[in-house]
Amino acid sequence: MSNTVYGVSVAADAEKLAHFWAEDLRQDVAPGASPEFATLDPDGATPRLSFHQVPVPKSVKNRLHLDLISPAFEAESQRLIALGASRIRDVPQGSARWTTFADPEGNEFDLIAG
Repeated sequence: MSNTVYGVSVAADAEKLAHFWAEDLRQDVAPGASPEFATLDPDGATPRLSFHQVPVPKSVKNRLHLDLISPAFEAESQRLIALGASRIRDVPQGSARWTTFADPEGNEFDLIAG
């Protein structure tokens, strides 16, 4: 028997960040969200994304982050910024390119042109 990834948890203002990621991923926040805990209503095809309030602010670069991919890279980049993300850096690497963003709590993630 092996383990299965159930989900990814993020330390943050749970309810605020859950709404940001729900908009980004076009999912719903599960009922019962609060500033202490919130989760996206999973569709069964993707791991659960949950948010937990912690008393310590982020102080260093993420050791783990989400990688998103979009065929509409420019439009999605603009949509992320409108939702409250901040562009950190653009990374061209050979024929690949991506942008590193920070969500409203400063957690980094990448959007890959695909």
